[in-house]
Amino acid sequence: MSRKKPKNYSFIRVMKKNKKINENFLNMLSSLSLEELIALKLELSIKMVNNKLYNFPLWQSLPNISRDAMLRYAMSACQSKRDMAKFLGIPVNKFNDILRRYNTEKLFNNE
Repeated sequence: MSRKKPKNYSFIRVMKKNKKINENFLNMLSSLSLEELIALKLELSIKMVNNKLYNFPLWQSLPNISRDAMLRYAMSACQSKRDMAKFLGIPVNKFNDILRRYNTEKLFNNE
């Protein structure tokens, strides 16, 4: 990813392109709080494994899940790596390390 992004990244556009969401879904989603959304997603996930989500480190995984979501949003909202780092409140060199670890650029490069 160059210093300035050549185009406007949008996670919503990526999800629409992959046909995972539509405008109706976005309208319904906008009425939910983040906590409600996470609770719903957990309930759906647990149903898929017959209510047996034992020994999965959910509590320890939450910080990484939240950071990944923030990184995806920062890539959508900011125009450069420097802007993204400032938005997230971290130094640019640390941001570059995080970007490599989470491999989020790949998500938008397939757009």
